[in-house]
Amino acid sequence: MTATLPAPDTRAVVTGRDLLTDAETPRRRRRRAEEPQDRTNISDLERQRTRVRVGLWILNAVLIVFLLVISAGPLLWLAKAALSTSQDILREPFGWWPSGIQWQNLADAWVKINIGQYLWNTVLVAVGVWFFGMLVALTGGYGISILRPRYAKVINALVLATLFIPGVVSLIAQYVTVLDMPLLHWNLINTFWAVWLPGAASAFNVLLVTRFFDALPKDVFEAAKIDGAGPFQIFWRIVLPMSKPIIGVTSLITVIGAWKEFLWPLLVLPSPALQPLSVGLYRVTASAEQSLLMAGMFISVVLPVVLFLIFQKQFLRSAGQAGAIKG
Repeated sequence: MTATLPAPDTRAVVTGRDLLTDAETPRRRRRRAEEPQDRTNISDLERQRTRVRVGLWILNAVLIVFLLVISAGPLLWLAKAALSTSQDILREPFGWWPSGIQWQNLADAWVKINIGQYLWNTVLVAVGVWFFGMLVALTGGYGISILRPRYAKVINALVLATLFIPGVVSLIAQYVTVLDMPLLHWNLINTFWAVWLPGAASAFNVLLVTRFFDALPKDVFEAAKIDGAGPFQIFWRIVLPMSKPIIGVTSLITVIGAWKEFLWPLLVLPSPALQPLSVGLYRVTASAEQSLLMAGMFISVVLPVVLFLIFQKQFLRSAGQAGAIKG
């Protein structure tokens, strides 16, 4: 009598590796779905066509040249006019130096229309506004965000409300204030204090620093308080070293704003010996030669551009870090 063997199971044997693969499949699909995909009006299949690729390349080249002309065109024309004669500027404004390059225009502008003094005054104005502006922004943001008194929300709302007030509305009030300082009764007209103090009170910078401080880890401050650190020590030893990104961003905004300010220095600095470049060039417009005026304008414009190009990595890195930090 022969024993009948059971029929073999024809179903596939599922191994542990197969189970692992089947388990990972939904995860892989989910990961692929979460991966960012470039979505454009032109598909990848269309991009493979030679005509489409050439058209896109031409369009990008034209767009880049157009942006360069708009952004760098005025500066390049100003550089050309600064090295031309007055007759060439008026007769052939787009001619390439018909009378030759006039390098002496820069030296004559420095001496004859006193560009050196105006430039020094501009540097003093920018440095003073930067120092007091950073002092107000950092201490104001520290008080609202880190110290957080009970009335911090009220102060924050009041600072935010000042952004909705046009600067022209408060111009007369500011002028009367610097004309006769409350309580002290000091007249700040024809002093740099009349430009430094109003320029330092920037609500935008205070709010910008406050938002940055809100993103800083609060555990660090709590640990410092437990170790016995006071408010000033926390501000000087902890907050300031962590605030380099926002300091770089607000410094750039403050210096550029002070450098190009015109109306307020015109009102509070009537003495030519104290006027910055923006006011000094306007004052000599009617009397100076066109070539020397263009040379002075070129000097006033090229210096901040050169400084930005030198420190652009620091500024851009600071701006990126200021936007990337999260609590």
